[in-house]
Amino acid sequence: MPRPTVRVAGLYVLTAKIPGGSQALLKRVEEVLRGGAAIVQYRDKSGQPARRRQEAESIATLCREHGALFIVNDDPELAAAVDADGVHLGRDDMALEQARRIVGARRLIGVSCYDSLERARRAEAEGADYVAFGSVYPSATKPAAVRAPLSLLTQAKRELQVPVVAIGGIDPDNAESVIAAGADAVAVIGSVFLADDPYQAARRIAALFE
Repeated sequence: MPRPTVRVAGLYVLTAKIPGGSQALLKRVEEVLRGGAAIVQYRDKSGQPARRRQEAESIATLCREHGALFIVNDDPELAAAVDADGVHLGRDDMALEQARRIVGARRLIGVSCYDSLERARRAEAEGADYVAFGSVYPSATKPAAVRAPLSLLTQAKRELQVPVVAIGGIDPDNAESVIAAGADAVAVIGSVFLADDPYQAARRIAALFE
C-alpha cells in the first residue's frame, strides 16, 4: 500500500490534563480547532483505558469535523483502534518498526528527536513521517528538557525530506522565529491548550502560517 501524502504543517496542539474531566478536555480541543489547529495530539499517560478510548474517539471525530490531523501519543494500538491519523513516539516508547506493524502503512508516525540530528536521520531512514525537535525554548511543561537551538531546525530542514516539528516553550510571541528557522509545524501545550483563551492563542499562531 502506498504511503499517504499528508501535510504535517501548521499549529500542532498537544492536550494536557485539566480540571473538569472529559467534557472540559473536549471543549478545549474544540476551541483550539476553531482557532486553527492543524494537528491535535492526544497525550494522556494515565492508566484508564476505557476513558482514554472514549476521549480519543471523541477527539478523532472533532478533528475530522475541522479537517485536522489527529495523532495519539505513545499508543499505536489506541491510534489504530480509533482510526487516528497517526502516532507519536518518544525515546522510551515502542520502536518505530514495531509501531508500524500495528498502525499500518497509511498512518503517520512521528518521532521525538530532542536535540539530535542523528536521531532524526535514523528515524527518517526507518520510515518516520515527521521528526520533532525540542525544547526550543525553556518549557514550563518539561523544565528539565534538553535544548534544541533554532539553528538545528534550519540544518534539519536543509538535510531531511520529512517535515520538521518544533516543540518546547513556543508561544504566540516567539513562534514566528521558529517558523523562520525552518519548522514546518510548531507544537505547543501550555501556551495554547492551557491558555486562558485557547481559541485566541491558537488563532495567533495559526495566522502565522496563513
